[in-house]
Amino acid sequence: MGEARGGCCPPMYLFRSEPMQLVQLIVPIESAHLTASYLGDVGLLQFKDLNVEKSPFQRTYAAQIKKCGEMARKLRFFKEQMLKAGFCSKKSTAQVDINLDDLEVKLGELEAELVEINANGEKLQRAYNELVEYKLVLEKAGEFFHTALSSATEQQREYESSRTHEESLDTPLLLDQEMSTDSSKQVKLGFITGLVPQEKSMAFERIIFRATRGNVFIRQVVVEDPVTDPVTGEKIEKNVFVVFYSGERAKNKILKICEAFGANRYPFGEDLGKQAQMITEVSGRLSELKATIDIGLLQRNNLLQTIGDHFEQWDTLARKEKSIYHTLNMLSLDVTKKCLVGEGWSPVFATKQIQDALQRAAFDSNSQVGAIFQVLQTKELPPTYFRTNKFTSPFQEIVDAYGVAKYQEANPTVYTIVTFPFLFAVMFGDWGHGLCLLFATLFLIARERRYSSQKLGDIMEMMFSGRYCILMMALFSIYTGLIYNEFFSVPFKLFGPSAYACRDLSCIDATTVGLIKVLPTYPLGVDPAWHGSRSELPFLNSLKMKMSILLGVAQMNLGIILSYCNAKFFRNRLNVWFQFVPQMIFLNSLFGYLSILILAKWCTGSQADLYHIMIYMFLSPTDDLGENQLFAGQKTVQLVLLLLALVAVPWMLLPKPFLLKKQHQDRLRGHSYTLLQDTEDDTFQLGSNHDSHGHEEFEFGEVFVHQLIHTIEFVLGSVSNTASYLRLWALSLAHSELSSVFYDKLLLLAWGYNNIIILVVGILIFICATVGVLLVMETLSAFLHALRLHWVEFQNKFYEGDGYKFYPFSFTLFDDEDE
Repeated sequence: MGEARGGCCPPMYLFRSEPMQLVQLIVPIESAHLTASYLGDVGLLQFKDLNVEKSPFQRTYAAQIKKCGEMARKLRFFKEQMLKAGFCSKKSTAQVDINLDDLEVKLGELEAELVEINANGEKLQRAYNELVEYKLVLEKAGEFFHTALSSATEQQREYESSRTHEESLDTPLLLDQEMSTDSSKQVKLGFITGLVPQEKSMAFERIIFRATRGNVFIRQVVVEDPVTDPVTGEKIEKNVFVVFYSGERAKNKILKICEAFGANRYPFGEDLGKQAQMITEVSGRLSELKATIDIGLLQRNNLLQTIGDHFEQWDTLARKEKSIYHTLNMLSLDVTKKCLVGEGWSPVFATKQIQDALQRAAFDSNSQVGAIFQVLQTKELPPTYFRTNKFTSPFQEIVDAYGVAKYQEANPTVYTIVTFPFLFAVMFGDWGHGLCLLFATLFLIARERRYSSQKLGDIMEMMFSGRYCILMMALFSIYTGLIYNEFFSVPFKLFGPSAYACRDLSCIDATTVGLIKVLPTYPLGVDPAWHGSRSELPFLNSLKMKMSILLGVAQMNLGIILSYCNAKFFRNRLNVWFQFVPQMIFLNSLFGYLSILILAKWCTGSQADLYHIMIYMFLSPTDDLGENQLFAGQKTVQLVLLLLALVAVPWMLLPKPFLLKKQHQDRLRGHSYTLLQDTEDDTFQLGSNHDSHGHEEFEFGEVFVHQLIHTIEFVLGSVSNTASYLRLWALSLAHSELSSVFYDKLLLLAWGYNNIIILVVGILIFICATVGVLLVMETLSAFLHALRLHWVEFQNKFYEGDGYKFYPFSFTLFDDEDE
């Protein structure tokens, strides 16, 4: 079942997914809960849902899941309350010695107590805020009435004194007229006091004036400090107002306007003598309420502290129980309703662990009957499971983002660990920038334990999870930067003196003219003399362009070799002879030959034009090469390679569909075709592989069209994919030129002014440009291009990626999941 089925490659960690098996569990009802709990601790069994036709409410443990959901709601409520109060739940590894029913009762009691405390606290706080506002009204309005009374008394005294000293003929008549006025016709004024938000005060006054047609008298006083509104609980700047009116109609209008503007009204006695007594009473009640509120807050904080001490344990227990019952709902009841029957996928190596867990569960639950574990035979495609660690997981995520590997298909991650950061570094080659990336990554790794337990932002979380991938990218960038001899675009003589010197003493500008080779070749990387010379750009362009082609052809050949490994592993000889062989011949007849020409030109120092050779290899294959000939017999070799490339196209296209048709006819007649003799013994029917058709229907036209598309895609893709690798040259050149421009036009230009202010500004701009453009944008650009080269140019040669991940029932995955 789980044994490897052979192949050209030895067993390799991560190269093939773990051998999987479909297992069946028959568990007694009394030990089902404990069995699921122990299997969750093992975390190596992915259950299949055997109750797909049932709704969630029809399943066996629907009531228990509802109960767990209610407990989760209460725990979320506690968490919100703790966050508002500034409490943090304590991490605890201690075991919870409480069962689910007791926890449900405990959480219900705590919720009821906390809700009651909150309700009482809100009522007391609202009453306190109302009394604060009432006290302000008493003080501010009292000041107004006191001022008005003083003014009226003063006017009365003035009037009496003027009456005594200034007697006239009209005065007695006027006084008699006033005294004769009917008291029933005197107008009685009423007034309303309260507070209105300061931002609404002008509109409030204007609306009242218009509604009463000006028959009111309004006074407003600004409250210096913001006031907590009793209704909303927010601090608002308010004004104390007093509105004098005449008549009930005006009063009703004013009351409605107060409600519309959210103005809080408070009673104010006309007896000025009792105002001081009211203020004293309100102050006393405020003190009492403050003391009561403080006691309530202390009680609430003590309750939240108690909850916080056990919150993590309770939350873990509730989530664990919910996951257990959710898993048990995937099992089906047998006909006797005394056992649960479940099926699931597990790695072969986990068989012993699962069996031990079943035995422990049966023993601990005092079950008279143990659980039954048996392996089922199936042709269903198993899930894909790779055992990764914190170093390999980011590279596996890069591959899985394209598609999850089919069961036991060759995993590109093994090679991506090296090739991805290397191709990134080819485009990002500068050991100064590489050091910056390295220091940033080492900072993340040094704080690994701290950050792993924290909630990080989206971008920070992405960087932290890929810290080891960035570490590899930084190390390879330092290496390629040493090869390019660039440190923020500045060359250094790290490995010895330059091999070039001036031709004679008249050589003035050694970077542009008159250089000859006088010493052995520079030992590692590009000679520093090339930088700044007139030949720098043509030389580096030629070097990086040819290097890109060599790297691209090498990686594409690796992809085709991996397709051979897949074909040998799955014992598919058709793919070996009619896919791998013609693809290798076609690719290397053209671009493999171009790679050999590049190496030969580098080794011999020939001046041959490789563009001319490759173009006329197709246009005029029989013409003499002349000065472009690199070795004897080159013309004959080119003719043979061109003929092989032409033969490889029908080799890929024609035989395979007809052989598949013949195999299908032989199976229908009851005969076995020798090429597929081994595959009939396989346990699993490996998915929707186009090369093996286990069903009875065979559409020859569909198979032929698919093979035609595959052939055209490979032939045209060989050209386009090779050209696509030239992005390595283009981005490397762009990175180098940008770095050089920033250095020359910012740093050196600022240095040349001999002004400390200009120098500091230039350095700051240089740092910002380097970080923003070269270390952020260029890093992202090179990352995306390296990603494209792996997904499209490399993986399409062998990687189907139509599998599905192994998601086991495991309690250790709780930290990675959101509620």
